[in-house]
This record gives sequence, structure tokens and C-alpha cells, in this order.
Amino acid sequence: MTQDLNFITKTKDLIDNLKSVCANYGLGNDGNEFKIITQVFLYKFLNDKFRYEVKKAKPDLAAVEDFSAALHAMPEDDYLFLVDSLDANIPRLQSHQLISHLYNNQNQGDFAKTFDDTLRQISIENAEVFSIKAFSGAKDSLFDELSQYISDSSQRDAFARALINKLFEFSFEEMFEEKYDFFATIFEYLIKDYNSDSGGKYAEYYTPHAVARIMAAIMVPEPIKGVRCYDPGAGSGTLLMSLAHQIGEQNCSIYSEDISQKSSSMLRLNLVLNGLTHSIPNIIKTNTIAQPYYLSQKFDFIVSNPPFKLDFSDFRDDLEKDMFKDRFFAGIPKVAKAKKESMAIYLLFIQHIMHSLSENGKAAIVVPTGFITAQTGIEKKIREKLVKQGWLRGVVSMPSNIFASTNANVSVLFLDKKADTEQIVLMDASKLGEIVKEGKNQRTVLSSQEESQIIDAFNSQIAVEDLSVVVSKDMVQEKNYSFAAGQYFEVKIEYLDITADEFQEKINGFEERLNSFFTLGNQLDTEIQNQIKSLRYE
Repeated sequence: MTQDLNFITKTKDLIDNLKSVCANYGLGNDGNEFKIITQVFLYKFLNDKFRYEVKKAKPDLAAVEDFSAALHAMPEDDYLFLVDSLDANIPRLQSHQLISHLYNNQNQGDFAKTFDDTLRQISIENAEVFSIKAFSGAKDSLFDELSQYISDSSQRDAFARALINKLFEFSFEEMFEEKYDFFATIFEYLIKDYNSDSGGKYAEYYTPHAVARIMAAIMVPEPIKGVRCYDPGAGSGTLLMSLAHQIGEQNCSIYSEDISQKSSSMLRLNLVLNGLTHSIPNIIKTNTIAQPYYLSQKFDFIVSNPPFKLDFSDFRDDLEKDMFKDRFFAGIPKVAKAKKESMAIYLLFIQHIMHSLSENGKAAIVVPTGFITAQTGIEKKIREKLVKQGWLRGVVSMPSNIFASTNANVSVLFLDKKADTEQIVLMDASKLGEIVKEGKNQRTVLSSQEESQIIDAFNSQIAVEDLSVVVSKDMVQEKNYSFAAGQYFEVKIEYLDITADEFQEKINGFEERLNSFFTLGNQLDTEIQNQIKSLRYE
């Protein structure tokens, strides 16, 4: 445990040092700081992963003093044979691309160009596994020319040297050897200024861990293997990572779509750190609603925290064409007259997810709580189909402010094509949690015990007083397809054992109070009549 914490501390120090370098060269809080920090960290991780795997495959290289020089001295055929023996998901690097080589040659002229060229070559040579693909099929570059973000060209060499010096200070290789599982924690620290549940610069990509854990644990209560997991608006991948951890990274493949290049880059880094490199080619940068890359494919597990409201008026009419009618069976929200940005795009994501489920598919979708009770419109049509098709497994209404970046009340909709229509679980968890303040924001935090309470009650399909009810398909239809647990809670009447004398005493008390009210009423009637009689026309 002490060694584990030591590695975490060193890694966080590295991240802080990289941010310090950016600040020292005028890039602190700059729009490009995110790219520099995450890409340099990824380069470091890939460099150390390659070194670790090569040393495992060729143990005599582990003892050499200068690893990059020893690798460079190998005959080309031997090097190619060594690289080919590595797992397909391990990065392929050449000796001159290693951090140690750049560190030893940092005093050569035009070092910034050498640094940028090195990263460019790594991008090209590892594009098949590590690049993100767009809808058109074009692949992105794994690394940018990072030194070019320094506007003063005379400072670029020094900036590149400063970065390399920080990367050279320690190695991840010991972490790989010990197989510590803390890279999820490192990822969150790495992007904490850009993507946090307390409302960072890019908090719109973030789903609180508590919500992600609850969704994953309810969806996957038992061990499974060989499944396909999908998020149509993945952000940085919090939901997908929780789902993969619950299933087991080696037991699933990850697929995702997102319109944002920034969020796709976050997800790529998250996959690398969490042992899911094999799924990077499945990350697609696209507009999932207008240009779905995986439209013809089906998935076993789907998770989503879609944008609730967004202006999609530019392509709204295109969605009504014949090719989209089957997917958007309940309809397409109209263009809002006052605020286009208030268009309910999440309704399209729900329908897209329903279309994308495999024969035995399951899904968990974050929705605004208003969706579960709306009496008309697209919302009602979607709920009707879920119930009539027998796909509704249940709903959990979360506490308010569980998302720091929004005050909207949210619920999680659980779908299962093999759901038990006699055991639908509706849960109102709005009273759980503790409100905490983080800077200017406040949010509701669920304890681990409360998370377990929600998961256990849902998976056990049990009614818990003031928390959950278990209803049938017919009961939901009788309630006009409402998914709100509160509408199904029983009104409880408390009975007290009292004697005949106590009963008579209470009745006498009721009679006395009624008589006093009647007397007061008569007095008011008389006074009102007298006031009316005194009225005169002037």
C-alpha cells in the first residue's frame, strides 16, 4: 500500500511539474494547455510501456545502462522480430524516439523541431491502433506539434527541453511490474482542471462517479464475457470505464461516438490508462444523431449521459427523411420558437439507443426527471413503447444537485430487452445524500452505503419504504405510463390502541371544537349581513 501511494504521489508530481512548465512559458490557463499536458503525459506512458514490454520479451536489455543505445545497436531484422513479438496493443517505438534518447541529445540545435518530429513519427507509425477515426474515415494525429504553441520561437527549444527533463525524472515501469490498479485515479487527477464533477472548464463531459458506479452495478450484476459496450455521446468515458471495470476490461470491447475532438482525446487517454487500448480504433468522432457511424450495428450494453438540450435545427429536417423514420419512431422535437438551444436533443439519443440494442441488450440512460412523468408528446410515446415492448427494467430518480454543473433533477432509465414485466423497479433516491460545498458550487454526494442501498434494492427487486416500489406492466399502464416511484407509494394509515374512555374523550373534544367553530361562524354571518344592510347608494 505504501509503495502504491508512493507511485501515485510521483505521478501527480509529474503532472504538476508539466503544468508548471506550461505556466513558466506563458501557457498556464491557455486553451492549448490541455493538449500539451495530456499529450506529453501520453507520450511518457507509451514510452515506458514500450520499454517495459521489450525488457520482458528480451530480458538481457533490462540490465543495460543505456536502453535506447542498446536498442539502436540491434540489427534491423532482430529489432523487427522483437517488435513483432509484442502484443498488438503495445506501442511501436524506435530507439531515437525514446525519452532517454531525446534527454541525452537535448543540447543539439533546433531541439524543438526534433521533439515535434519525434512525436509526429510516433503518430504515423502507431496510427492503426492509437488514432481516432472520424465519420469520413480520416484518422487524427496522436500528437500535435506541441512546441508550436509557444508564440515566441526563440523559447521553443527551451520549452521542449523543460518538458523532456520532467519526463526523464522517473519511470512508470515499476508500476507495470507491480500491476497497481490506480490509473483511473491518475486520469482524473490529470484532467482535473478540465473535466471535473465539481465544475471544471469542460465539466459538460463529466458524469459523477457515484452515478456511473450505480449504473454499471445495476446493469451487470453477474459475471459476463465477450460483450460489446457502447456510448453514443461518450465524453471522457466515465460511464464506459465504470462499465468496463464492472465487466472486466479483458471481457469487453468499447465502442463510442462523440462530436467533440477534445472529449474523444480524453477517452483515448482513458482507454490507454485502463488497459483498453484494443478499443481505441472503435472511438469515432462524429455527430451521432446526424451521421451515426454504428447505425447498422447492435450492442449488448449501452450507457449514456446525453446532452439534454441543444440546438440541432441545422440538420433537424434531414432527420425526417425515410432512412431515419425507423430510428426516431416517436418523433423529432420541433425547432423552439424562442430558444433554439432548448431543443430536447436527449429524446433523439434515447430513441437511437433503443434502435442500437442487441437482441438481449441492456441500457442505462441519464434523463431529466421531467421525462418520466410528461403526459404528452415524444416523451410519452417513448415510455409507452418501452412498457408495451417489455423493455423497462426500472428507473432511479437521483438527488438534486448530484451534477455540480447543472441544477437539473435527473433520473436514470434502465432498459433490458429481457426485462421482467411483473417486477419493474421504480426508485426515488432524491432524499439520499449529503450536500457539500466545493468552491462556488454545491452538490449532493452519496455515501458508499447509500450507493449499495440503491444497487441492492434495485437488483433484488424489493420494495423499500420511502425508497422503492416494485410494479407490473399493467400497473404502469394504469398510471398513464408514469415512471415516478412516488405515484405508486402506498398511503400509510397509523392505528393506535386506545380505551373506550380515551375514545370518548377525543370525540367530546372534537364536538367542543366544532361547536366553537359553528358559534364563530354564526357571529360572522350576522356581522356580514349587518354590513350589507348599512351599504347606501351615493
